[in-house]
Amino acid sequence: MSAGRILVVDDQPQIRRVMRTTLVANGYEMDEARSGEEALEKLRAGHYDLVLLDMNMPGMDGLEVCRTIRAARPGPDLAVIMLTIRSAERDKVQALDAGADDYVTKPYSTPELLARIRAALRRSPLWESGQRRLSFDKVEIDFESRQVMVRGQPVRLTSKEMDLLAFLVAHPNKVLSHREVLQSVWGPDYGDEHEYLRVFINRLRKKIEPNPSKPRYLLTEPWAGYRFHLPQAT
Repeated sequence: MSAGRILVVDDQPQIRRVMRTTLVANGYEMDEARSGEEALEKLRAGHYDLVLLDMNMPGMDGLEVCRTIRAARPGPDLAVIMLTIRSAERDKVQALDAGADDYVTKPYSTPELLARIRAALRRSPLWESGQRRLSFDKVEIDFESRQVMVRGQPVRLTSKEMDLLAFLVAHPNKVLSHREVLQSVWGPDYGDEHEYLRVFINRLRKKIEPNPSKPRYLLTEPWAGYRFHLPQAT
């Protein structure tokens, strides 16, 4: 049984060859694309669970490809990991802002890459107390179908955005540390990637808050973490 279908997007053939050997040996199916344009064609034509996307390619770069994927893909089930030689925090934030779920800096070890792939593909349990639906103000969350409605309109969340929202909602009005959130949503190998949470919280605010610049639900607790303020549930 396949562990998942992965599309590797990189303009360097030797990297694609190494990726194929590594991924197939670990139970994944792999397809490849040499450019951003070819990647989008393959994504339109077939189903993939994850895209390993080089950030720096000639023509359409990884950031543009990722933005296009997130704007066009109808479902939340596609994970994206950005691969790049850039290691500055602003580059990580750029990648996450474009819609990536994770970011890996070259050169990387095979165990590190495989751990990141497993983290991107893992799906957190969305209800811990048997609760499958929650409604507050003009927000409706259906945990079973992984769907969110805001002011009567469907809102598309990526899987990681949904996992993050569900984890925060499951602990209403409680301050959750950065490390606790990262390890619960991304996995035990995470804990110090605070920029991930800043970007993902901002992404969620833009999708569910009435005024993202003055959040009502997704609150930052300075130097501590985040808190989900749950209004009177209906």
